[in-house]
Amino acid sequence: MSDPGIQDAAVQDRAAGAIMGAFIGDALGLGPHWYYDLAVLRRDYGDWITTYADPKPGRYHSGLKAGQLSQGGIILRLMLHSLVERGGYDEADFCRRMDEEIFPLLNGMPVNGPGGYTQQSIRDAWHKRVQKNLPWGQTGGQADTTEAIERTLALAVRYAFQPQELGAVISTNTRLTQTDDTVVALTVAYGAVLGLLVQGHKLDESLSGKLLRLARARKLPFHTMAHTDLQPPRKDRPRKSGHFASPDALLTPSYVAAAAVDPDIRIEPAWKVSIVYGMTCAIYHQLPAAYHLAARFPNDFESAVLQAVNGGGENQARAMLTGALVGAQTGLSGIPRRFLDGLDEADILQRLAMDVASKVDALIPADGS
Repeated sequence: MSDPGIQDAAVQDRAAGAIMGAFIGDALGLGPHWYYDLAVLRRDYGDWITTYADPKPGRYHSGLKAGQLSQGGIILRLMLHSLVERGGYDEADFCRRMDEEIFPLLNGMPVNGPGGYTQQSIRDAWHKRVQKNLPWGQTGGQADTTEAIERTLALAVRYAFQPQELGAVISTNTRLTQTDDTVVALTVAYGAVLGLLVQGHKLDESLSGKLLRLARARKLPFHTMAHTDLQPPRKDRPRKSGHFASPDALLTPSYVAAAAVDPDIRIEPAWKVSIVYGMTCAIYHQLPAAYHLAARFPNDFESAVLQAVNGGGENQARAMLTGALVGAQTGLSGIPRRFLDGLDEADILQRLAMDVASKVDALIPADGS
Protein backbone atom coordinates (compact mmCIF):
# COMPACT_ATOMS: atom_id res chain seq x y z
CA MET A 1 0.00 0.00 0.00
CA SER A 2 1.49 3.35 -1.03
CA ASP A 3 2.27 6.05 1.50
CA PRO A 4 -0.37 8.85 1.21
CA GLY A 5 2.28 11.41 2.09
CA ILE A 6 4.48 10.30 -0.79
CA GLN A 7 1.46 10.28 -3.12
CA ASP A 8 0.51 13.82 -2.07
CA ALA A 9 4.08 15.04 -2.59
CA ALA A 10 4.16 13.53 -6.08
CA VAL A 11 0.83 15.15 -6.98
CA GLN A 12 2.05 18.53 -5.75
CA ASP A 13 5.28 18.13 -7.70
CA ARG A 14 3.37 17.40 -10.90
CA ALA A 15 0.90 20.23 -10.27
CA ALA A 16 3.66 22.78 -9.69
CA GLY A 17 5.57 21.37 -12.67
CA ALA A 18 2.60 21.99 -14.95
CA ILE A 19 2.28 25.62 -13.90
CA MET A 20 5.99 26.41 -13.98
CA GLY A 21 6.33 24.54 -17.27
CA ALA A 22 3.75 26.90 -18.76
CA PHE A 23 5.56 30.00 -17.49
CA ILE A 24 8.88 28.72 -18.82
CA GLY A 25 7.42 27.92 -22.23
CA ASP A 26 5.84 31.37 -22.43
CA ALA A 27 9.08 33.14 -21.56
CA LEU A 28 11.17 31.00 -23.92
CA GLY A 29 8.97 32.13 -26.80
CA LEU A 30 9.13 35.83 -25.96
CA GLY A 31 12.20 36.68 -28.05
CA PRO A 32 11.78 34.42 -31.11
CA HIS A 33 8.00 34.82 -31.26
CA TRP A 34 6.11 34.75 -34.57
CA TYR A 35 8.87 34.08 -37.06
CA TYR A 36 7.12 32.41 -39.96
CA ASP A 37 10.25 32.54 -42.11
CA LEU A 38 12.50 29.99 -40.45
CA ALA A 39 15.56 31.27 -42.30
CA VAL A 40 15.06 34.66 -40.63
CA LEU A 41 14.54 32.96 -37.26
CA ARG A 42 17.86 31.11 -37.66
CA ARG A 43 19.57 34.30 -38.81
CA ASP A 44 18.43 36.20 -35.72
CA TYR A 45 18.81 33.45 -33.11
CA GLY A 46 21.20 30.88 -34.56
CA ASP A 47 20.64 27.29 -35.56
CA TRP A 48 19.22 26.24 -32.20
CA ILE A 49 17.57 28.32 -29.47
CA THR A 50 18.61 26.92 -26.09
CA THR A 51 17.43 29.51 -23.58
CA TYR A 52 15.62 32.80 -23.00
CA ALA A 53 16.40 35.56 -25.46
CA ASP A 54 15.67 39.26 -25.90
CA PRO A 55 13.17 40.21 -28.61
CA LYS A 56 14.87 41.91 -31.54
CA PRO A 57 14.20 45.65 -32.08
CA GLY A 58 11.10 46.27 -34.14
CA ARG A 59 9.67 42.81 -33.57
CA TYR A 60 6.93 41.52 -31.28
CA HIS A 61 7.52 42.22 -27.56
CA SER A 62 10.33 44.65 -28.46
CA GLY A 63 11.70 46.34 -25.36
CA LEU A 64 11.12 43.38 -23.05
CA LYS A 65 14.02 41.33 -21.74
CA ALA A 66 14.94 37.66 -21.86
CA GLY A 67 13.06 35.61 -19.28
CA GLN A 68 10.07 37.94 -18.98
CA LEU A 69 6.47 36.88 -19.58
CA SER A 70 4.14 37.72 -22.43
CA GLN A 71 0.57 38.83 -21.75
CA GLY A 72 -0.52 35.19 -21.75
CA GLY A 73 1.86 34.48 -18.88
CA ILE A 74 0.81 37.66 -17.09
CA ILE A 75 -2.88 36.68 -17.21
CA LEU A 76 -1.98 33.17 -16.03
CA ARG A 77 -0.23 34.80 -13.07
CA LEU A 78 -3.36 36.88 -12.44
CA MET A 79 -5.44 33.69 -12.44
CA LEU A 80 -3.09 32.07 -9.93
CA HIS A 81 -3.28 35.07 -7.60
CA SER A 82 -7.09 34.82 -7.73
CA LEU A 83 -7.06 31.07 -7.05
CA VAL A 84 -4.72 31.46 -4.09
CA GLU A 85 -6.45 34.43 -2.50
CA ARG A 86 -9.99 33.10 -3.03
CA GLY A 87 -9.19 29.46 -2.30
CA GLY A 88 -10.57 28.34 -5.67
CA TYR A 89 -12.10 29.73 -8.83
CA ASP A 90 -14.14 32.86 -8.18
CA GLU A 91 -15.32 34.26 -11.50
CA ALA A 92 -16.29 37.65 -10.06
CA ASP A 93 -12.82 38.03 -8.57
CA PHE A 94 -11.11 37.01 -11.82
CA CYS A 95 -13.21 39.49 -13.81
CA ARG A 96 -12.52 42.25 -11.29
CA ARG A 97 -8.80 41.66 -11.65
CA MET A 98 -9.07 41.83 -15.43
CA ASP A 99 -11.02 45.09 -15.12
CA GLU A 100 -8.52 46.62 -12.71
CA GLU A 101 -5.15 45.14 -13.68
CA ILE A 102 -5.26 44.39 -17.41
CA PHE A 103 -7.91 46.40 -19.24
CA PRO A 104 -6.73 49.87 -18.07
CA LEU A 105 -3.40 49.12 -19.75
CA LEU A 106 -4.95 48.31 -23.16
CA ASN A 107 -6.04 50.58 -25.99
CA GLY A 108 -7.56 48.07 -28.39
CA MET A 109 -4.47 47.81 -30.58
CA PRO A 110 -2.43 44.62 -30.95
CA VAL A 111 1.09 45.95 -30.27
CA ASN A 112 0.21 47.34 -26.88
CA GLY A 113 -0.38 46.34 -23.30
CA PRO A 114 1.35 44.16 -20.71
CA GLY A 115 3.80 41.80 -22.37
CA GLY A 116 4.04 44.03 -25.43
CA TYR A 117 1.22 42.41 -27.42
CA THR A 118 -2.52 41.82 -26.88
CA GLN A 119 -4.19 38.87 -28.58
CA GLN A 120 -7.46 39.17 -30.51
CA SER A 121 -9.69 37.53 -27.91
CA ILE A 122 -8.49 39.90 -25.18
CA ARG A 123 -8.85 42.90 -27.50
CA ASP A 124 -12.40 41.81 -28.33
CA ALA A 125 -13.29 41.46 -24.66
CA TRP A 126 -11.72 44.87 -23.89
CA HIS A 127 -13.73 46.49 -26.68
CA LYS A 128 -17.02 45.04 -25.42
CA ARG A 129 -16.30 45.58 -21.76
CA VAL A 130 -14.63 49.01 -21.83
CA GLN A 131 -15.88 50.74 -24.96
CA LYS A 132 -19.38 49.25 -25.04
CA ASN A 133 -19.72 48.85 -21.27
CA LEU A 134 -21.19 45.36 -21.64
CA PRO A 135 -21.30 43.08 -18.61
CA TRP A 136 -19.00 40.10 -18.29
CA GLY A 137 -20.75 37.20 -19.93
CA GLN A 138 -21.41 39.28 -23.04
CA THR A 139 -17.75 39.88 -23.76
CA GLY A 140 -16.76 36.76 -25.70
CA GLY A 141 -15.75 36.75 -29.35
CA GLN A 142 -14.95 34.33 -32.16
CA ALA A 143 -11.14 34.11 -31.93
CA ASP A 144 -10.02 30.53 -32.63
CA THR A 145 -6.81 30.77 -30.60
CA THR A 146 -5.38 29.37 -27.35
CA GLU A 147 -5.53 32.35 -24.97
CA ALA A 148 -8.17 30.65 -22.81
CA ILE A 149 -6.03 27.54 -22.43
CA GLU A 150 -3.09 29.69 -21.37
CA ARG A 151 -4.98 30.91 -18.28
CA THR A 152 -7.36 28.00 -17.61
CA LEU A 153 -4.53 25.50 -17.39
CA ALA A 154 -4.29 26.77 -13.80
CA LEU A 155 -7.91 25.66 -13.31
CA ALA A 156 -7.08 22.26 -14.78
CA VAL A 157 -4.34 21.87 -12.18
CA ARG A 158 -6.45 23.14 -9.28
CA TYR A 159 -9.38 20.83 -10.12
CA ALA A 160 -7.35 17.91 -11.49
CA PHE A 161 -9.20 15.42 -9.26
CA GLN A 162 -12.61 17.02 -9.78
CA PRO A 163 -13.30 16.56 -13.50
CA GLN A 164 -16.89 17.78 -13.33
CA GLU A 165 -15.81 21.01 -11.66
CA LEU A 166 -12.84 21.25 -14.01
CA GLY A 167 -15.07 21.09 -17.08
CA ALA A 168 -17.51 23.62 -15.69
CA VAL A 169 -15.04 26.30 -14.61
CA ILE A 170 -12.87 26.02 -17.72
CA SER A 171 -15.95 26.26 -19.94
CA THR A 172 -17.35 29.32 -18.19
CA ASN A 173 -14.00 31.11 -17.99
CA THR A 174 -13.27 30.42 -21.65
CA ARG A 175 -16.60 31.91 -22.70
CA LEU A 176 -15.66 35.22 -21.09
CA THR A 177 -13.41 35.81 -24.11
CA GLN A 178 -14.14 33.06 -26.67
CA THR A 179 -17.59 31.69 -27.45
CA ASP A 180 -17.13 29.37 -30.41
CA ASP A 181 -18.25 25.92 -29.23
CA THR A 182 -15.41 24.12 -30.98
CA VAL A 183 -12.83 26.36 -29.34
CA VAL A 184 -14.47 25.87 -25.93
CA ALA A 185 -14.59 22.08 -26.42
CA LEU A 186 -10.92 21.93 -27.39
CA THR A 187 -9.98 24.13 -24.44
CA VAL A 188 -11.90 21.96 -21.97
CA ALA A 189 -10.38 18.82 -23.52
CA TYR A 190 -6.85 20.17 -23.04
CA GLY A 191 -7.69 20.93 -19.41
CA ALA A 192 -9.05 17.42 -18.92
CA VAL A 193 -5.84 15.95 -20.37
CA LEU A 194 -3.70 18.13 -18.12
CA GLY A 195 -5.80 17.13 -15.11
CA LEU A 196 -5.19 13.43 -15.75
CA LEU A 197 -1.46 14.05 -16.15
CA VAL A 198 -1.40 15.83 -12.79
CA GLN A 199 -3.14 12.77 -11.34
CA GLY A 200 -0.27 10.67 -12.68
CA HIS A 201 -1.72 9.18 -15.87
CA LYS A 202 0.36 8.99 -19.03
CA LEU A 203 -0.23 10.85 -22.29
CA ASP A 204 -0.54 7.70 -24.37
CA GLU A 205 -2.98 5.79 -26.56
CA SER A 206 -5.10 4.81 -23.55
CA LEU A 207 -5.68 8.33 -22.23
CA SER A 208 -8.62 9.15 -24.51
CA GLY A 209 -10.46 6.05 -23.30
CA LYS A 210 -10.16 7.37 -19.74
CA LEU A 211 -11.49 10.75 -20.86
CA LEU A 212 -14.41 9.12 -22.65
CA ARG A 213 -15.30 7.12 -19.56
CA LEU A 214 -15.43 10.36 -17.58
CA ALA A 215 -17.69 11.84 -20.24
CA ARG A 216 -19.99 8.81 -20.16
CA ALA A 217 -20.19 9.16 -16.38
CA ARG A 218 -21.23 12.78 -17.01
CA LYS A 219 -18.12 14.09 -15.30
CA LEU A 220 -17.01 15.86 -18.49
CA PRO A 221 -19.50 17.85 -20.61
CA PHE A 222 -19.14 15.92 -23.87
CA HIS A 223 -21.73 14.05 -25.92
CA THR A 224 -20.62 10.42 -26.05
CA MET A 225 -21.27 7.31 -28.03
CA ALA A 226 -22.63 4.11 -26.53
CA HIS A 227 -19.22 2.49 -26.22
CA THR A 228 -15.78 3.91 -25.48
CA ASP A 229 -14.24 1.55 -28.05
CA LEU A 230 -16.18 3.30 -30.85
CA GLN A 231 -18.23 0.21 -31.71
CA PRO A 232 -21.71 0.71 -33.22
CA PRO A 233 -24.36 1.64 -30.62
CA ARG A 234 -26.95 -0.89 -29.50
CA LYS A 235 -30.65 -0.04 -29.43
CA ASP A 236 -30.75 -0.58 -25.69
CA ARG A 237 -27.78 1.72 -25.14
CA PRO A 238 -28.74 5.18 -26.42
CA ARG A 239 -26.14 7.89 -26.76
CA LYS A 240 -25.62 9.99 -23.69
CA SER A 241 -26.14 13.69 -24.07
CA GLY A 242 -23.63 16.35 -23.11
CA HIS A 243 -23.03 19.99 -23.76
CA PHE A 244 -20.52 19.59 -26.60
CA ALA A 245 -21.77 17.98 -29.78
CA SER A 246 -19.15 15.23 -29.97
CA PRO A 247 -16.31 13.70 -27.97
CA ASP A 248 -13.78 14.18 -30.76
CA ALA A 249 -11.71 16.72 -28.80
CA LEU A 250 -11.15 13.95 -26.25
CA LEU A 251 -10.01 11.51 -28.94
CA THR A 252 -7.31 13.71 -30.46
CA PRO A 253 -4.73 13.36 -27.64
CA SER A 254 -4.43 9.58 -27.94
CA TYR A 255 -4.42 9.59 -31.73
CA VAL A 256 -1.54 12.08 -31.68
CA ALA A 257 0.25 10.30 -28.82
CA ALA A 258 0.10 6.97 -30.61
CA ALA A 259 1.53 8.53 -33.76
CA ALA A 260 4.30 10.23 -31.76
CA VAL A 261 5.72 6.88 -30.61
CA ASP A 262 4.93 4.81 -33.71
CA PRO A 263 8.27 3.82 -35.30
CA ASP A 264 6.65 3.99 -38.74
CA ILE A 265 5.52 7.59 -38.24
CA ARG A 266 8.42 9.92 -37.64
CA ILE A 267 8.64 13.71 -37.59
CA GLU A 268 12.34 14.44 -37.71
CA PRO A 269 13.60 16.65 -36.30
CA ALA A 270 10.76 16.98 -33.81
CA TRP A 271 10.50 20.76 -34.15
CA LYS A 272 8.93 20.15 -37.56
CA VAL A 273 5.64 19.44 -35.80
CA SER A 274 5.08 23.12 -36.54
CA ILE A 275 5.18 22.37 -40.24
CA VAL A 276 3.17 19.13 -40.05
CA TYR A 277 0.38 20.48 -37.85
CA GLY A 278 0.58 24.17 -38.75
CA MET A 279 2.62 27.17 -37.63
CA THR A 280 -0.23 29.57 -36.99
CA CYS A 281 -2.09 30.63 -33.83
CA ALA A 282 -5.21 28.53 -34.43
CA ILE A 283 -6.06 26.15 -31.60
CA TYR A 284 -6.48 23.25 -34.02
CA HIS A 285 -2.85 23.74 -35.14
CA GLN A 286 -1.45 24.29 -31.67
CA LEU A 287 -2.97 21.36 -29.79
CA PRO A 288 -1.78 18.47 -31.99
CA ALA A 289 1.78 19.85 -31.92
CA ALA A 290 1.74 20.23 -28.13
CA TYR A 291 0.25 16.75 -27.63
CA HIS A 292 2.85 15.27 -29.98
CA LEU A 293 5.84 16.82 -28.22
CA ALA A 294 4.48 16.02 -24.76
CA ALA A 295 3.91 12.38 -25.74
CA ARG A 296 7.27 12.05 -27.48
CA PHE A 297 9.31 13.61 -24.67
CA PRO A 298 7.33 12.76 -21.50
CA ASN A 299 10.45 12.61 -19.32
CA ASP A 300 12.55 15.25 -21.06
CA PHE A 301 11.25 18.73 -20.34
CA GLU A 302 14.14 20.48 -22.06
CA SER A 303 13.78 18.65 -25.36
CA ALA A 304 10.02 19.14 -25.47
CA VAL A 305 9.97 22.90 -24.90
CA LEU A 306 13.00 23.64 -27.06
CA GLN A 307 11.57 21.65 -29.97
CA ALA A 308 8.37 23.68 -29.53
CA VAL A 309 10.22 27.00 -29.58
CA ASN A 310 12.52 26.16 -32.48
CA GLY A 311 9.57 25.33 -34.72
CA GLY A 312 8.87 29.02 -35.31
CA GLY A 313 5.50 30.57 -36.02
CA GLU A 314 3.28 30.78 -32.94
CA ASN A 315 5.99 29.08 -30.92
CA GLN A 316 5.17 30.89 -27.69
CA ALA A 317 1.74 29.28 -27.31
CA ARG A 318 3.15 25.95 -28.55
CA ALA A 319 5.90 26.06 -25.91
CA MET A 320 3.52 27.18 -23.16
CA LEU A 321 1.02 24.38 -23.81
CA THR A 322 3.79 21.83 -24.26
CA GLY A 323 5.56 23.06 -21.13
CA ALA A 324 2.46 22.53 -19.01
CA LEU A 325 1.85 19.02 -20.36
CA VAL A 326 5.46 17.90 -19.96
CA GLY A 327 5.91 19.69 -16.64
CA ALA A 328 2.94 17.72 -15.34
CA GLN A 329 4.73 14.52 -16.34
CA THR A 330 8.24 15.33 -15.10
CA GLY A 331 7.09 17.33 -12.10
CA LEU A 332 8.77 20.52 -10.96
CA SER A 333 11.64 18.37 -9.74
CA GLY A 334 12.27 17.22 -13.32
CA ILE A 335 12.57 20.72 -14.82
CA PRO A 336 16.23 21.67 -15.36
CA ARG A 337 17.31 24.31 -12.86
CA ARG A 338 18.64 26.65 -15.54
CA PHE A 339 15.12 27.32 -16.81
CA LEU A 340 14.06 28.45 -13.36
CA ASP A 341 17.22 30.50 -12.82
CA GLY A 342 16.69 32.47 -16.04
CA LEU A 343 12.96 33.11 -15.54
CA ASP A 344 12.09 36.64 -14.40
CA GLU A 345 10.59 36.66 -10.88
CA ALA A 346 10.86 32.88 -10.76
CA ASP A 347 10.66 32.82 -6.96
CA ILE A 348 7.32 34.64 -6.96
CA LEU A 349 5.92 32.45 -9.74
CA GLN A 350 7.11 29.27 -8.07
CA ARG A 351 5.56 30.32 -4.78
CA LEU A 352 2.22 30.85 -6.53
CA ALA A 353 2.54 27.50 -8.28
CA MET A 354 3.29 25.74 -5.00
CA ASP A 355 0.41 27.49 -3.25
CA VAL A 356 -2.04 26.21 -5.86
CA ALA A 357 -0.38 22.79 -5.91
CA SER A 358 -0.74 22.49 -2.15
CA LYS A 359 -4.53 22.69 -2.53
CA VAL A 360 -4.70 19.89 -5.07
CA ASP A 361 -3.86 17.02 -2.72
CA ALA A 362 -6.78 17.92 -0.45
CA LEU A 363 -9.08 17.23 -3.39
CA ILE A 364 -7.94 13.64 -3.94
CA PRO A 365 -10.96 11.35 -3.35
CA ALA A 366 -10.57 8.78 -0.61
CA ASP A 367 -10.79 5.96 -3.16
CA GLY A 368 -8.12 7.62 -5.34
CA SER A 369 -10.45 7.76 -8.37
